[in-house]
Amino acid sequence: MTRPTRRVVTGHDASGKAAIFLDGAAPNAKVRKATGLTSTLLWVTDESLAGNSGSSDSADREIGVAPPARGSIFRVVDFPPEAESGAVDNAAMLKEMDLAGTAHTDPRHATMHRTRSVDYCVVISGEIDMLLDDSEVHLEAGDVLVQRGTNHAWVNRGKESCRVAFVLIDAEDAR
Repeated sequence: MTRPTRRVVTGHDASGKAAIFLDGAAPNAKVRKATGLTSTLLWVTDESLAGNSGSSDSADREIGVAPPARGSIFRVVDFPPEAESGAVDNAAMLKEMDLAGTAHTDPRHATMHRTRSVDYCVVISGEIDMLLDDSEVHLEAGDVLVQRGTNHAWVNRGKESCRVAFVLIDAEDAR
């Protein structure tokens, strides 16, 4: 496992005043067996407009990569260098990510996948390449990317782990 992600969540106390609800290491961190990356679920909404009431931990659940219908997901993913990950089985990866049935025919890379979402991505540390069907882009710490339901793969060709924050919001299919 990599360094835990500190998560601070605000809410309202019994008198309606803003308060810190959760502050500490986000507990829902998983090492993905198929790829070796660590994915930390930070928050999920099940609808738009998202609710801001209650005191339950919305990330305390099992959920795939894609957000719920009309919802969103906020997570941090730590991508180890590709050289450390070994061979990746695309079908096993898609199953583990709860994306089975979305396989890309003749994927350019074994981690190629697609979600029906708009994704806001912020590279926190390290460097990473995002591969598309016929092109790619190199991203470094501080770079941001908006991914709009396209086939893509994340590849860390460097020597250090790369940490990326993702917000995925359910969207209409681009096709």
